[in-house]
Amino acid sequence: MNRSATLLEARNVAKAYGRVKALDGIDLTVRAGEFVALLGTNGAGKSTLLQLLTGLFSPDSGEITVCGNDLRRTAVRALADIGVVFQQSTLDLELSVRSNLLLHTDLHGLPRRIARERIALALDRFGLAERAHDATRRLSGGNRRRVELARAMLHAPRVMLMDEATVGLDPMSRRDILRDIIQLKRDANIGVLWTTHLVDEVDFADRIIVLRRGKVVFDGSRDALMQMGEGDFAAVVIGVMGEEATEPVN
Repeated sequence: MNRSATLLEARNVAKAYGRVKALDGIDLTVRAGEFVALLGTNGAGKSTLLQLLTGLFSPDSGEITVCGNDLRRTAVRALADIGVVFQQSTLDLELSVRSNLLLHTDLHGLPRRIARERIALALDRFGLAERAHDATRRLSGGNRRRVELARAMLHAPRVMLMDEATVGLDPMSRRDILRDIIQLKRDANIGVLWTTHLVDEVDFADRIIVLRRGKVVFDGSRDALMQMGEGDFAAVVIGVMGEEATEPVN
């Protein structure tokens, strides 16, 4: 696949809940080998967008394609190319680390021989080999996130969707998770969409998208974003995100 090919695309996507427009004509792309940071305050529409991109809900209008497959018409093929780490953990805490990973490969229909090979590689990559048989509840928050990241990659997706994936983690664990996903992007040429409201998590982004009240108000480079205001990076981002961005962002 072309190293800069468009992997994920949303065109004029809208979603409303009653009279509230959660998303209002969103256009978004993620290319191969690209780390895209999606910034927005709580209520900006980030979670709704992720729900649509992962097929949990359907948009009221617009189209979403993954590696050329329309999410409405060919959902199975589209979703096969997506890996997801949600804000809320979806691990079974009573199962071992390895059993959680095996459950995922079974759901994706991977033959056990291939599943065992990929799991062994993933455990080694994320420094979890010695914890493979531990109950997941015994892991730290950072290591649980690594299990979820390893799990999301087992079916070899082309796009990774990370929904506020570092919420609740200490600064060192947040840094390590970012480092891991950036290394994955480089090694596998995957596209990454990283949603956050934390300004310091976009330093490594190839492109930044700012979502405000259901609309994209910026899509471009860090340097281009800095031209939209005055002060340091955090101050400019807060200004673009809107007055409602009163919570700490770094």
